Amino acid sequence: MAPTRAIELPKANLMASQIWLAKGAVHLVRRKPLGAIGAAFVLLMLLVGIFAPLLATHDPIEANASIRLLSPNATYPLGTDNYGFDIYSRVIWGARVSMTVASLATGLTVLLVLLVGVSTGYFGGWWDMAVQRIVDTALAFPGLLIMLAMIMLMGTSMASLIITLGIILGIRYSRVVRAAVLSIKELQYFESALAVGCSRLRIITYYILPNIFGPVMVIATLNWGNIVIMESNLSFLGFGVPPPDPSWGRMVSEEARPFFERAPWMALFPGIAISLTVFGFNMLGDALRDLLDPRLR
Repeated sequence: MAPTRAIELPKANLMASQIWLAKGAVHLVRRKPLGAIGAAFVLLMLLVGIFAPLLATHDPIEANASIRLLSPNATYPLGTDNYGFDIYSRVIWGARVSMTVASLATGLTVLLVLLVGVSTGYFGGWWDMAVQRIVDTALAFPGLLIMLAMIMLMGTSMASLIITLGIILGIRYSRVVRAAVLSIKELQYFESALAVGCSRLRIITYYILPNIFGPVMVIATLNWGNIVIMESNLSFLGFGVPPPDPSWGRMVSEEARPFFERAPWMALFPGIAISLTVFGFNMLGDALRDLLDPRLR
């Protein structure tokens, strides 16, 4: 019987997780239709980024001077820019760049939020005091100034952009998780776990992490959209993803700025892509906050 149970148990767990996800999706659509619309936009942008090689009709970094500044037409549905790049293909590939930066930076943010927030809130003492003074120092300076300084030190690249955004946002939002951990420490089930002699690892794994899942999910979702905006802002200033990789922020700024009146489509379509992506993440984040926070039900 042991081999049979070993084979059937993962199937049962997989089926249960699929049922749970399906129920969650139905609940989201019924209770928060705007959140469902936001989730659809997020999923759309993720799929566009994944399948960019299949969706793009031209090479996004292949210039053709003979087709400069063409308005939208049948061959180039979103027109071309001043270098002869196909804007449609660059917007599609820009989705991959933005989703890659946002996904990896969000993952780093969540990792730092959990490490810093949980450790300082749970252990307290001198460790909490020392880390919180570092957080205070980081919050005392404008975030944009710190990001520019870090990128200048590490060099302009996608990796430095991801590390910079992840560290800055992880430090900034660690206090949200720390406050949640401090509130959990005052509850009776936490005191009961201490009284029966549960280890620190067990307390963190079974009593703290499941109860801060909601705030962490909201932080991750909302910051996903914020990171898209920050990446666009840094690209606007020339500190984002370096060329020739297409970036929505750089397409709106340095590439389209001299041609706003002559070729407005150069800035219009990347701007729409940024707006839809940020709208989707914000609507999804607001819906998750309302659904996961029992005080807002």
